[in-house]
Amino acid sequence: MRMKLALLAALTALAPAAAQAADNDQKTVGVTGNVAKLCVLGEPTPASVDLGQMASTSGSRVGKITAIADQGVTLPGSFCNYAGTQLTVEASALLADDASPVQSGFARAVNFTSTVSNWTATPATVTTAATDSGATPSASAAGATQSAPKLANLDLVLSGFTVPSDALLVAGGYTGSVTITLGPSATP
Repeated sequence: MRMKLALLAALTALAPAAAQAADNDQKTVGVTGNVAKLCVLGEPTPASVDLGQMASTSGSRVGKITAIADQGVTLPGSFCNYAGTQLTVEASALLADDASPVQSGFARAVNFTSTVSNWTATPATVTTAATDSGATPSASAAGATQSAPKLANLDLVLSGFTVPSDALLVAGGYTGSVTITLGPSATP
């Protein structure tokens, strides 16, 4: 009988503990996600630059390049959401639409400097060096590496408009371009 009482007492003692264990339980569910690396350049404002009449029409420099003021373009709200990014600037000199050979003393190319600032402390800068015939019109340069995610209004300045050998400009329309690329740094 004593054994029965001891067993009954042990079962009675375990009953509340078993009831408590079944009364409450807890589990944790993990939640994960991902954000892809992303770089976005804002829309250039203005979208294109019209230099107008580039040759002097009177005075001692008639037919040669006139003084052209610096031209500015903003790319607002440009960003990369990761570190280790870099700006690359590629510029193509302004070339006359007429590709026929140029005579001595004339040129069909206008060179200029493109500078993009506000990404790192040092701007990315490139200057075109097309010849009078328009050969080798393109040039490119990479800026410094940005060491943190960044949001900025990038400023592009076109300046230093020159003609090879300060020659006379061939008549007609001229076109050139500047391409800005924002992405992972090429330098490890």
